[in-house]
Amino acid sequence: MDRLIFHIDVNSAFLSWEATKRVKQGLPDLRLIPSCIGGRPESRRGVVLAKSIPAKQYNIKTGEPISMALRKCPSLLIAPPNFKLYSQCSKAFKDICRSYAPVVEEFSIDECFLDFSHTEHIYPDPIALAYEIKNKIHDELGFTVNVGIGENKLCAKMASDFEKPDKVHTLFMNEIPDKMWPLPVRDLLFVGGSTAKKLNDAGIRTIGELAKTDSILLKSLIGDKMSIQAHNYANGIDNSPVRAEPEEAKGYSNSITLEDDVRDFEAANAILLALADSVTRHMRRDGSKAFNVGVTIRYLDFKTRSHQKQLNTPVETTNAVYDIAKKLLAELWKDRRPLRLMGISLTNLTRDNNAGVQLSLFGEEQRIDNERDEKLDKTIDSLRGRFGSEAIKRGTVMKNSLNVARKFKGEEDSSK
Repeated sequence: MDRLIFHIDVNSAFLSWEATKRVKQGLPDLRLIPSCIGGRPESRRGVVLAKSIPAKQYNIKTGEPISMALRKCPSLLIAPPNFKLYSQCSKAFKDICRSYAPVVEEFSIDECFLDFSHTEHIYPDPIALAYEIKNKIHDELGFTVNVGIGENKLCAKMASDFEKPDKVHTLFMNEIPDKMWPLPVRDLLFVGGSTAKKLNDAGIRTIGELAKTDSILLKSLIGDKMSIQAHNYANGIDNSPVRAEPEEAKGYSNSITLEDDVRDFEAANAILLALADSVTRHMRRDGSKAFNVGVTIRYLDFKTRSHQKQLNTPVETTNAVYDIAKKLLAELWKDRRPLRLMGISLTNLTRDNNAGVQLSLFGEEQRIDNERDEKLDKTIDSLRGRFGSEAIKRGTVMKNSLNVARKFKGEEDSSK
């Protein structure tokens, strides 16, 4: 085969990482009892971000309010999110992956792709190699992963989503009819609930049926762009490369896939503030400022839109980025269709503290506000550095808990 790609996915990442930490402290293993990550148990607020397998027996679902989960299981053990821990665990398992693979691409905080193409003389048995990496992560770090093996990123990703946890699966091109085509169309990568319903209503229920559907009919059902991608994916076609992260950040971005649809600006702005808070913190840590702020949104049909603003004066404070992002979102999201993803990007960076400094009619007042915001951010960054990312939250974020936890991309992984 021309290409050999692995996809490695941590099993129940947030809960597994918290469980591993607690086991080292001599505490009960969260993976073996009804437990979840999310909110604060003393306030009964927030949402379930991750849950254990025993918690599933109580029908506890990701994204539901903590109060509802507790009604289903009063003995549910709740652990608050700890993104500093998640960042450390993410880096640790990806470092192990980099010790094996020539090229590693971070897909999210708990997933990555490894490109082993043309390494057959070094690793003659791909399946044995996958078990070696999987077992090393477990033995050294204490948590389990699934490994998917395929001839492209799509097949590797699909394979890693087969039976869990702690498994190795293959999905080579000759295995697609037996392993992938019998699955429901909703299981195909990037096919959401809305698209799946349109296909099901047209009698297309399995990935195999999708693979054999006439392209003209498919286009009439789900649109031109989505129909091409869905048809290619259903047939195992994906030519996208595995891209290694550049050594030096050229920009910073943070996006989050939403568990529940966002339909109003109050909820959307609360998410923007959380994203701005996270992405600016990483940029400040590196001593950078940005001349360009961008906002990205994605609808339920996977159509993505973005808008950006080029600035005369670079920004670094959370409030400055948040204010710009709100205006960009208002211009971008006029149709108010439900959103499934939101993101903020900061590009065109500088480390020059005097870059772009200008005075306006309100220059002195603006300067005072900027200095106040810089001092506030510096204090918050210092407290989080000492006590963890959850040590302090901004008021709007506390007021509007993020009902958003399928894949949190970038809380500690936002440079690119």
